Amino acid sequence: MTPALQTHAILSLCRLAPVMPVLVIDDLRHAEPLARALVAGGLPVLEVTLRTGCALDAIAAMARVPGARVGAGTVLTAHDAARVRAAGGTFAVSPGATHGLIAACSAQGLPLLPGAATASEAMVLLEAGYRVLKFFPAEAAGGQAMLRALRAPLPQADFVPTGGITEDSAADWLHLQNVVCVGGSWVAPAAMIRAGDWDGITARARKAAALARED
Repeated sequence: MTPALQTHAILSLCRLAPVMPVLVIDDLRHAEPLARALVAGGLPVLEVTLRTGCALDAIAAMARVPGARVGAGTVLTAHDAARVRAAGGTFAVSPGATHGLIAACSAQGLPLLPGAATASEAMVLLEAGYRVLKFFPAEAAGGQAMLRALRAPLPQADFVPTGGITEDSAADWLHLQNVVCVGGSWVAPAAMIRAGDWDGITARARKAAALARED
């Protein structure tokens, strides 16, 4: 799968909802009801971070939920990409990018949302054929001012900012011309997941799904 086709696939996913929940799942029993709650609230594209022992099993469980588009975050290596694909993940998100990871995702047919925090990193990925990039860590890397500054020299790049984005700041990020959606964990905080507050998470998802993006 070429970078251009990966970009097309990622862009299609990003257009399904303005927010991509970033999820840390510690208990496999939470995976399916969490996915159902988020999809019911209008957020079908779910990023499960590979930071816990049950993350891959959680991806497999969530991928069976009707309407869910489940991928993996914190994908760092070729081995990670292969495991995500085997688990049923449909896309990968990385905080950065390496030649090995790009080659592995291409070989696996796994659409990659690669990370960039500087103009040089973005230029390298644009040269490789990627047009939709994760801007990470969004707040620490310069925030909205940084993306506004990158818009003029890199108008062909679109971004998915993630890292430090909150319910209160998400709308402002989405009004930037080079932002296609945002990633965030506020929709499904750990305390609500542990409590099994699926109705509460659906309500948060519904509110996030109603956020307007720049046309």
